[in-house]
Amino acid sequence: MLPRVADSLSFLYLDVVRVHQDDTGVCAEVTSERHGTQTVYLPTAALSCVLLGPGTSITTRALATLARHGTTVVVTGSGGVRCYAATLPDSLTTAWLERQARAWADDEQRLRVARAMYEKRFGAGTVPADATLQQLRGFEGARVKAHYQLLARQYKIGRFRRNYDPASWEDQDPVNLALSAANTCLYGIVHAAIVALGCSPALGYIHSGNQQAFVYDVADLYKAQLTIPLAFSLHAATDPERQARRSFRDGLRMFKLLPRIVADVQQLLDPAGEYEIEDPDEQLVNLWDPVVGHIPGGTNHGAET
Repeated sequence: MLPRVADSLSFLYLDVVRVHQDDTGVCAEVTSERHGTQTVYLPTAALSCVLLGPGTSITTRALATLARHGTTVVVTGSGGVRCYAATLPDSLTTAWLERQARAWADDEQRLRVARAMYEKRFGAGTVPADATLQQLRGFEGARVKAHYQLLARQYKIGRFRRNYDPASWEDQDPVNLALSAANTCLYGIVHAAIVALGCSPALGYIHSGNQQAFVYDVADLYKAQLTIPLAFSLHAATDPERQARRSFRDGLRMFKLLPRIVADVQQLLDPAGEYEIEDPDEQLVNLWDPVVGHIPGGTNHGAET
């Protein structure tokens, strides 16, 4: 599974279409007065994530096929800026989930992972070993603010303030619209990679109290390189949301985001590199034992008579 996840296409955004399964595969139907009904088949086995925007319907047969192929389906709101629901594709093992849960439940390990995340963002040696989470958050805020100011000067757009207000979505400036749209695409890709590894999107190390906490943690590793510069480059765009999605998708081809997410998550949860990749064709269900750890499942453990 891991090579397939890392090598998958990034995402596909759909809105105002009907997605269903026919005898050939999963397809999207688009109906218009000018062109009638047009059908486009989706490369389900090669997609990591499908974002379903407003006006989209999908059948259960299509959802089942996407789940079997390991494609995450994310239901988003207007502008693609909210995640209302997401499917979970089948995972082969819980090994990474168990590592994630152990590190999350231990305060010392959780702080270690949080520090490692900040170091990935700002460079090795930039995070003091004795820094608290509060100090790390302050350090992050200052760095992000300085990044905004640098890009604002570069594109000569004056003072910029990050603003996300769903209640007045259309009133926001192009940079904020583009940034929100691109971030949502990024969240969908990160969510797909996390669940494909078998991890929980909810167990975050910096973010907390949300079902997407770990998604936000991991996505923050790449915003400064991917979504923030892209959003500022679209400061004069007439349709910043659509242009952000298309430009973001094109940029991912060179950035190779999916392999990077897989490698970064594994390194964060297993810094010693001790985990051995299991045979993807071997799906085992073991039983837990407090003494020996795992014992084989599918076996009658009753006393012989």
